[in-house]
Order: sequence, then C-alpha cells, then structure tokens
Amino acid sequence: MDLHRLGEERSIAMHRAIAERLVREPEIVDAARARVERWLRSGSVNVEYAVAWQTVLRGSTEAIVSVLTDRGERACALRQVSPFAGALDARERWRIRRRVREQLG
Repeated sequence: MDLHRLGEERSIAMHRAIAERLVREPEIVDAARARVERWLRSGSVNVEYAVAWQTVLRGSTEAIVSVLTDRGERACALRQVSPFAGALDARERWRIRRRVREQLG
C-alpha cells in the first residue's frame, strides 16, 4: 500500500467531513481563524502557510469548502498544515481512517 496516498486520502476525507459541518457549525471556522492568528503571533508555523490559511479563512464558506475538498497541489499542501485540528472528535477520525484504509485495501 502506498502510505503517501493513504495519508492524502485520509486527509481529504477528514477535511470533507469538516467541510460538511461548516454551514451548520460556523464556530469551526472561528476556531480555525483563531488558530491561524496564534500561528502568526508565535511563529510556530511557516508564515507562508499561516498567511495562505488566513487568506482562505477570510473568504466565504463556499470558498473555504472549495479549498478543503480540492485535490490540487496547493490545497494538498495547505491540508498538511491544517488549522482545523480538533474539529472532528477522535471517534469520527478513527471511522474515517478505517473507511479510507478499507477503500484503498
């Protein structure tokens, strides 16, 4: 099994689940914005990623969903440093991980 592909498929599946919840739970975006601001203040994340996420998170819900679910190179890179950590609980993350692994079999 290609572990890089497995990781990317898990990442996009988790971000799709987050995207589905954004309309119902706008506080998810608020938490992501706050996290990016902490990144910028602390310098804990490469400034290019932090600024890119800051720009994305200033957009509409539809624009944010587009980045979360896009398979393009830029979106893939951004998902590697995601401000949405904690948006899914542990059980949901494990369900997604298991489902993706079974699909890639």
